[in-house]
Amino acid sequence: MDRKDPAYDLYLDLLGVGPRRRALDRLVVDFVDGLVRFIARHWLALANLGLLAFMVPPFLAPLLMAAGYEYPARFIYLAYRLTCHQLPTRSYFLFGRQPVYSPEELRPFINPADPAAFLGNPDLGFKVAFCERDVAIYGVMLLAGLAYGLLRGRLRALDWRLFLVLILPLAVDGTTQLVGLRESDWLLRTLTGALFGAGWVWLAYPRVDRAMDAVLSPTWPTSSPPRRTSIR
Repeated sequence: MDRKDPAYDLYLDLLGVGPRRRALDRLVVDFVDGLVRFIARHWLALANLGLLAFMVPPFLAPLLMAAGYEYPARFIYLAYRLTCHQLPTRSYFLFGRQPVYSPEELRPFINPADPAAFLGNPDLGFKVAFCERDVAIYGVMLLAGLAYGLLRGRLRALDWRLFLVLILPLAVDGTTQLVGLRESDWLLRTLTGALFGAGWVWLAYPRVDRAMDAVLSPTWPTSSPPRRTSIR
């Protein structure tokens, strides 16, 4: 029932709801309705901004370490350790001799009991606060989200079976590495992460768009119910 409908006022009269309670009720409902409509109208921009905000601190951490601001950098590493293993052998390094290092190159610097604790040094550089695969996943999701803004309304949602095909390389690469059958490399981690990120946006964003359009423009049944006929 519409809260601006006179019938709703009559309904509140029957319940004995006073004018102050009615005003508060309308204020809360209008606020929630406006918030929902704002999110539905701008969800893509909010998603892209959220991904950007999520991606900045991991790259800020090595910058802070290189500049000598160790405490805020360590706080970022600690916070993002909740989202990623942060193994240095599977992470990009900034401000050092090279962007990636092999396990053999990093073995002298890593404590086997806690390999993720190695953040880097001035010679090798400092690692990004999440791994190479995560950089690819979130980075490509951000780029794909921006591209989706240009293709909006013209791109059909990806079939879920094709999505499974796109994420299969990540599953194979990650699983075989996890169980110790082989060691992946930065290129495979980046490519498989990119396929997952692009596939997820292609799968989800058109469907989210349709759902948000339904929130903004709900379709109400216009036909009257069928007339009841008496049974003789």
